[in-house]
Amino acid sequence: MHDGRVHTPPVSDLADELALALELADLADSITLPRYRAKAFSVDWKANRTEVTEADRETEARIAAVLAERRPQHSLLGEEHGARGNPDADWRWVVDPIDGTSNFVRGIPVWASLIALVHREHGPVVGVVSAPALGRRWKAAVGVGAFVGDHPLAVSPTASLGDAQVSVTFNAGWDELGLTPRLVELQQRAYRARGFGDFWQHMLVAEGALDAAVDAIGLSPYDLAAVQVVVEQAGGTFTDRLGERTYLHDSAVSSNTHLHDAVLGVLNAPGK
Repeated sequence: MHDGRVHTPPVSDLADELALALELADLADSITLPRYRAKAFSVDWKANRTEVTEADRETEARIAAVLAERRPQHSLLGEEHGARGNPDADWRWVVDPIDGTSNFVRGIPVWASLIALVHREHGPVVGVVSAPALGRRWKAAVGVGAFVGDHPLAVSPTASLGDAQVSVTFNAGWDELGLTPRLVELQQRAYRARGFGDFWQHMLVAEGALDAAVDAIGLSPYDLAAVQVVVEQAGGTFTDRLGERTYLHDSAVSSNTHLHDAVLGVLNAPGK
């Protein structure tokens, strides 16, 4: 139970915040995984033509209730219920209860709950990506490191795009920018290309299994905040498609750092 004291952790000491994020991930898993296995949900459609289920809404509501008790001075941004709490708070939790809802409703196990803590000045500093249907959970915090389970994460040493394994996510947003041909070129220049999508491609970069990942256009902060922490704490680089380090824009590129400039160079080459 909340003891009434104001909790303001220094950015250099985030172990307690990571522990809380892991508790929230346990809570999320306890709601989402049984419903996924039993297909015990109905599907609604948002205005942007993406699916949402009761599991999405319930998970976020339960997380919000815990945070209201345990971190009442923090704010919250969630995919399903928007912003809550003090908009001027230095600390904000950013939550996507189910990233990959389309997979969730179709019985594809690639979905996860994304839980991040963001500092007003320093950006995302704690991140947990919990994918219970895959049996994997990634966690990271500034000053703590990045792990899958208890195994430390480290990005790959691949230094040449011609030797790289990349993931590319095509969508209408790239078409509207006229940049789909550049994604094709990136695939052609890489040694091997696949489309893993959503959070998973970035976690594979953090694990060193992939060397770079280019996400869809049209992303939101709750898609990216937790992912950014894991990639960066594993030694990788995480930016938007133009190279800015942020979780607030609508695109995301992650890499093992060695290849970041080369990937961005293909995406942003002039005169194409």
